[in-house]
Formats: sequence, structure tokens, C-alpha cells
Amino acid sequence: MTTNTAAPLQAGFAKVDIPRTDPTTTTDPLYANIDAATINDRLYVKALVLRQGNTTAVLVTVDAVAIAEIGTIRDDYLANVRTKLHANLQIEASSVLINASHCHGVVCSDIVERTVEAVKKAAQNMVPVRVGAGTGHEDRIMENRRLPLENGREADVRHAYSMPPDDEVAGVGPVDPEIGILKLERENGQTFAIVYNFACHPIQGVPSGGNTADLSGFASKVIEDCSNEGTVALFLQGCAGDINPVRYKDVDQPRDAEPLGNLLGLSTLRALRDIPSKKGATLKIINESLALPRADLQQSIGELQEKQQQLLESLNGTTLNLKTFLPLMVKYHLAPESPSYYSHRYMHEEKTGRNHLAKLDADNRHNMQQYTENIHTMEELTRVQENLRLLQMHQAQNAAAGEDTLEVELVGLRIGDFVLTTFPGELSVQTGLSLKKASPHALTFIAGVTNGYIYYTPTAKQLENRGGAQEDSDCLLAPEWQELYENKAVEILQKL
Repeated sequence: MTTNTAAPLQAGFAKVDIPRTDPTTTTDPLYANIDAATINDRLYVKALVLRQGNTTAVLVTVDAVAIAEIGTIRDDYLANVRTKLHANLQIEASSVLINASHCHGVVCSDIVERTVEAVKKAAQNMVPVRVGAGTGHEDRIMENRRLPLENGREADVRHAYSMPPDDEVAGVGPVDPEIGILKLERENGQTFAIVYNFACHPIQGVPSGGNTADLSGFASKVIEDCSNEGTVALFLQGCAGDINPVRYKDVDQPRDAEPLGNLLGLSTLRALRDIPSKKGATLKIINESLALPRADLQQSIGELQEKQQQLLESLNGTTLNLKTFLPLMVKYHLAPESPSYYSHRYMHEEKTGRNHLAKLDADNRHNMQQYTENIHTMEELTRVQENLRLLQMHQAQNAAAGEDTLEVELVGLRIGDFVLTTFPGELSVQTGLSLKKASPHALTFIAGVTNGYIYYTPTAKQLENRGGAQEDSDCLLAPEWQELYENKAVEILQKL
């Protein structure tokens, strides 16, 4: 741990453009709906360097899905950046914190060099600063994507597969509307830099389908445009593992992150007006490691394969196909009492003692019911198949690792009253809410997807649902990880 309180706090910032500009396309399915060659808005790597006496902290934010494992940033990115920063600026690796916004923007191939460039520029632009910390509120732009079902299981809201039927959904989960805010001002009172922490997947996209920093990029632009000239806004992704933007699966309007980002930016600005700044802030940074247990997913894989077979065997043959089913659905919902002909024909048959149309309607309704059940079964099969693929992928990764544990890096950072702890996975919102409650600091914030990437890290309770939703299937860890992590995080918070 490094700490310093006697010397004045100095800070410098810089941002560097990072969108991919070459015409080549990526084959990564993560970017299947993104036209990387079309730049809708700019992607950035932003650096904030803080120094107080012998203590240095480097906070970097990247408009990317992750800084390892998935996306276009390679696994050696963090190590390479740290090596170059130590060689050029004598900054220790443990003092560097890099957070990915988790947007699905496609970044340039020389991201390491541009990150180092941003930090160098920030380090050359250090000035004394005053610090303020506080919170804002925004609850209009996000929703919990995990859906408790009537059968006790949970599903989730993804583009990768269909939603469960409405009558099977029993409720919704929590969100965290808190915006964590750090304000840095020059000694003359002008805003210098704004760091804000919020929990939401920035994956809404834009109408053009182009490369975008998504809602967090739009929010940062609003903040910067409405602040003192030259101010930089750095977005820190929070515990957004199970948090989607609202209307994520809307099919009636183009997908557009800008209105959502504008709301987040304006809510941050509204809160900033009431946050005072002061001199004498303390700078502390702690960097520790923690070994977390890897999961043996074979039993879950077997159970899901059995479920898959049961669903396949439950499919029933029916005389209908899509071409005949859709017109029948329209007719039988438009005129349920007389769907096959005008009502007078039904009256005539009844008067003459015949029931030919009634028999036809009964047969059609039976066939439509069978066809509908098959559709629901096939939709469930898409969810089972995708989550089974994730389980099998992570079982293979854990086996290839040759170790029972996965080591992660945790950072604790205090800048005045602003207290931050980090984790490299996609934390569920409940984990963030629990840590905030357990922290000894009033202004405690949690940043996921930081200094590495280890996929989703759902709660132990959510992991009882393995195979039912992405978060619990796209996970390397055993349920015991949560208690180990939360205890360690609280310990780090107490040291701050």
C-alpha cells in the first residue's frame, strides 16, 4: 500500500482516439451487428495520473468490451502497458488501474501504444487540484436483465436467444441507480476532470450500426461539453453483469444509445452542482491478489444435455407449417366465435343440425396449440444450446488451466472521500449493493471489468441456476468465490 497526505495532490489527464479506422472487418461474433468501418462516434482511451509525494496512481479508462479474453484487445495488453510505463515513467505496475467501459466498440490495433501515449501526456500536464466527491441518481436508462420464472428458475434478456413466454415471468431483479462521482478542480475553481461510476451494460448500439462508445461515450460527451473547456470525463463501469439498457430487445424503434447516454450525462451534471471541492485530499492505492476457486462444470453440462434431449423429444408433429399457421392465428384471434367463415354460416349449420365448421375449428385450434408449444420448445432449445456452449467452453478452459484456482488482481483507491475497489469480472448488481452497505466509507464505489477479464461472476445464489442464463453459464468460478471476494474487498476498504 502506498499513501500520502502531507504533500499537495497533483493530477494530469489526457485522452487519445482509439477507434479502428482500417477497412478490414472482424469475424468475432461479439461484433456481428457492428459496422466497424463506420465511425458513429469517437472511442477513447483516457488517462488520469494522480501524484501526492511518493504516491502515484494511474487511472485509465478504455472504450472497449474488455482488456483481455474477449474483443479486439489482446491478453498481454495490461502487462505491456505496465512494462512501458515503468520503463518510460518509472510508474509501478501496482499503481496502474485500467477499466473497460464494456461497450462493444472495435478499437485500433495499436491500443498499447496509444494507452501509453495518453498516460505520458497526462503525466506531463500535472497541476495542483482540489477534490470533491458525491453521488447522483439515474434510474430511467437501465433494468435488471435476469427474470425470475414461475418454475423457480431464472432466464435473462439477450439478443442471442428468445425471451420466455410472458406468463412464465414472475418478477424482476434490482438495479443500482447511484452515480459515484469524483470531481477534480484547478486551484482557481475550474473543473479539471470528472470520474463517474455507474452500473449498466453500454450495449444498446446506434441506428447506423456503426462503431460506437455507446451510452457511456455519449454521457461523457455531454459532461465534457457542459463543463469548463478542456474538462475530461472518465466513465468507470460498475457492477453491471446483470444490468441491461432499457428496451434492449425493442423491435419497433432503431437501437439508439444516445438518448440514454444523454440522460446519464445530465444526471451526473445535476449532481455535480452540489458537490463542493476542497484541498488536502488523501491519495491511497492498494493492490492485492486473491485466489478464487474454479468450478467443475461437468455435472451442470450433463444436466443441461439431458434437458436438451427432453426438449427435443417433446416436439410433436403437426400438419401446420409457418405458412398455414400465421393466417390461422390471425383469423382465430380476430373472430374467435366464427373464425372460418362469416357468422351466418355457423348459424345455418346449427339450424340444420350440422357441426362441420365447429369440427374444423376444433381441429385447427388443436393444431395451432401443438404448433405454438413446438415454437416455445424451440425457443427454449436456443437458450439451452447457447448456455450449454458457454458451460462447455469454460469447462475446457478450467481443465486447460491445470489449476484449481484463478488468481485475480484487486485494487483499492482512495482520492479524498472518493473510495473505489475493483474486480476483473462482470459483477452482478447485488454484489455492488452489498459491498457499498458493508464498507466503512460513505462514498464507496465498485468498478468491474478492471485490470483483466474473467467473464461473468454472478452471486452464489445466481449460480444455483447454472445453464439457465448467461451470467451463471458464462462463468469460470465456483459459488464459493463470492464470499472470498467480498471478505477481501471489505478488508481492502478498511485499509483505505
